[in-house]
Amino acid sequence: MTDRITSQALYMQVADRLREQIYQNELAPGDAIDEMALCERFGISRTPLREALKVLDSEGLIELIPRRGSFVRRMDIEELNELFPVMVVLEGLCAREAVENCATEDLQRLETMHEKLESFAEQGDIDGYYEQNFVFHQAIQDLSGNKWLQRVIGDLRKVLRLARHMQLTIPGRLESSLSEHRQIMQAFKEKDPDLADQNMQNHLKQQWFSLVDKSESNTRVKNK
Repeated sequence: MTDRITSQALYMQVADRLREQIYQNELAPGDAIDEMALCERFGISRTPLREALKVLDSEGLIELIPRRGSFVRRMDIEELNELFPVMVVLEGLCAREAVENCATEDLQRLETMHEKLESFAEQGDIDGYYEQNFVFHQAIQDLSGNKWLQRVIGDLRKVLRLARHMQLTIPGRLESSLSEHRQIMQAFKEKDPDLADQNMQNHLKQQWFSLVDKSESNTRVKNK
């Protein structure tokens, strides 16, 4: 008897496609998911699509509502206030451990990533900045070398990606975010774990406060 290696299950491929559409805002928060249209677009039956939706529901990216259908999750203020304090602490710890493990070549790699952030910010390219920012944070996460920390942050980041991009559209936030990244990089250059923790926590807090302000502003506009 042989152990066969099979290709990725179809429903997982569908989940990957849908996840990317959500992250690219092709499926925006609050959007209803048209199952028939997606089946036709992907050339699949409803079974793998529904299995894929269950995966995304378990990740917190969509909501399956009985008798109503599936919807892309919209992060409300309460959820932001529950999730961000956790991420503040975890990403701060990640930065601390990353500094402790950071070799010269690692620092050079982070500096190259940061230079790209500077370039995207100068161009006012929010999408490019956001994607490079994700790569930068992922590199720090990997550099921490803590697999359990990486796993927990990775799971939470999937959900928070629904909202993080929005805060960069707030006037002045892109420039502020870049300034916060410069402070994080300075902590790495000084090889200061405490400062890295502090600066990363501040960076996450500013994201959090900006998102809450934006959500509250949107709520006031809708209620007028």
